[in-house]
Amino acid sequence: MKFGFIQTEKATYPVRVLCRTLLVSASGFYAWCRRGLSQRVQEDAALKVEIRAAHAASGKTYGSPRVHEELKAAGRHVGRNLEWAVAPQRHQSLRSEF
Repeated sequence: MKFGFIQTEKATYPVRVLCRTLLVSASGFYAWCRRGLSQRVQEDAALKVEIRAAHAASGKTYGSPRVHEELKAAGRHVGRNLEWAVAPQRHQSLRSEF
């Protein structure tokens, strides 16, 4: 979280000043920058794509329960809580149109 903030603000403030202010090491920030995305973040991004694809394939008529069933039928066994955590905005903006 802190490193993400430093990443966005480094165009405005020096990295060392941001690190000192947030009580993190500059070397830790640069190591974080070199690391790739975690496996969990990558899996969540893939799941978000699958959720949107299932919703779009239904003609935007499927709500959360049917999208969940579509993912399950496709062999993607995901708990409902994870589905909500990965794409909470989907449940507000991609509702069934009927």
